[in-house]
Amino acid sequence: MKARLFSLVSVTTLLLLNCGCGRLPGKPTPAEVPVVPKQVRNFAELYRLNCAGCHGLEGKGNGAMALANPVYLAIVSDDTLRRVTAEGVPGTLMPPFAASAGGELVDAQIEVLVHGIRGWAKAGPLQGVTPPPYAATATGDAERGRSAFATACASCHGADGKGTTTTGSIVDGSFLALVSDQDLRTTVIAGRPDLGHPDWQHCVSGRALTDSEVTDVVAWLASHRLLTPGQPYPTSQTKP
Repeated sequence: MKARLFSLVSVTTLLLLNCGCGRLPGKPTPAEVPVVPKQVRNFAELYRLNCAGCHGLEGKGNGAMALANPVYLAIVSDDTLRRVTAEGVPGTLMPPFAASAGGELVDAQIEVLVHGIRGWAKAGPLQGVTPPPYAATATGDAERGRSAFATACASCHGADGKGTTTTGSIVDGSFLALVSDQDLRTTVIAGRPDLGHPDWQHCVSGRALTDSEVTDVVAWLASHRLLTPGQPYPTSQTKP
């Protein structure tokens, strides 16, 4: 009797041990367990969910500029990418993504995005040419900018910047209300290859734009901003 009881206990113990080593019936595999959003560390997934809607798949551009633009990646620093991704750009369509700034991403996810975007950079895209710096180092002059615009930009955007039969207005108040001066500067320097817009080296035949010309063009464009964009409020009202 004792031997039979011992045998039964031994078999039961072995069964319990075997169950502990394997997957219980109905228990999901690790692949089946949903990942908590803040634990995602895959760049492709983070970019697709947070960036591709505006900047295009694989950074090729959409409503916003192409982040994979080699000239853009040559002039922008990791610190700037990190700051803009985390904090957004106030007054524009670029929102903050860091949880600390009202977004949903943790710092580690911001780092994944920064390093992933940097990974799109190509070796030697400027072929030894030094572009103007990412940020302006001086105050632009709108009057000089008018002349620089006529030389470098008017052939595509029209003499007054209001567009042609193939391009829209870049002095429209609503457009200027949605972009910062830095957005304008970045576009002049890096271009918009996804839209056929040349970079600073190819706006003028035979030479590149200087840093001063870029700064002055941005100042001229910015001078067209309105206090109440898109709202044609009357300048005066007649009381009944």
